[in-house]
Amino acid sequence: MKIQEKLHSGKFRIIAILTLTAGILAIPLIAMQFTDEVKWNLTDFIMAGALLLSTGIAIELVIRNLKTGIWRTVILVFILLVLFLIWAELAVGIFGSPFAGS
Repeated sequence: MKIQEKLHSGKFRIIAILTLTAGILAIPLIAMQFTDEVKWNLTDFIMAGALLLSTGIAIELVIRNLKTGIWRTVILVFILLVLFLIWAELAVGIFGSPFAGS
């Protein structure tokens, strides 16, 4: 199998999603060891992990089912926009919802 084919295989992308999620979650975990400014508990890690994994899987599904085109781009941008809005709401409460972090 060529390298190009391996990079575009679904198995490789799933491994990349899991690795990136673990890497992103490792940032606050490591930061908590060196500073008191980062104070995450188990619920924070679970919520962030669920949010990142669901976003990654949604992106993977779009990539698998829509080969090219404007709709694929629009849906991917929408997924990322939803990720950033939920993340911001959980972090600082920009909309003032009951589950806001502020």
